[in-house]
Amino acid sequence: MSTVILAPLDGLAIPLSEVPDPVFSAEMVGAGAAIEPPDTDAAVTVVAPVAGSIVKLHPHAAVIVTADGTGVLLHVGIDTVGKADLFELKAAEGDQIEAGDPLITFSPNAIRRLGLSAAVPVVVMDSAPGSTHSTATGPVATGAVLFTM
Repeated sequence: MSTVILAPLDGLAIPLSEVPDPVFSAEMVGAGAAIEPPDTDAAVTVVAPVAGSIVKLHPHAAVIVTADGTGVLLHVGIDTVGKADLFELKAAEGDQIEAGDPLITFSPNAIRRLGLSAAVPVVVMDSAPGSTHSTATGPVATGAVLFTM
């Protein structure tokens, strides 16, 4: 049985190797892909890439565990820990969610104005590096297949 991970926002799908963070680019947390959000000051909503339970929710990140126990981490921006004012939560820890349910809203350009990357890595936790399949590259729309495991 494969796990399908959907794009949590519109943008440009990029390999994790292009994320400017050694933990994500070396796939230390797990395999996956990232999305570079559009160039906008407008609020962008990050939605759940899978259905499951939100086991951790921070202003900048979420961990969702699917019914089969797969942990999926998404991280909004790089080095955005401690910058809660950049984000608005749309869900709560412990919520049962469907793929596509809103999680976090943010402005990509507000992150970029701080000199930070607005990239959104999405990884399957504890998966082997390079273990994704059918990984999207280029423009993706919210809800499109980002990759499978």
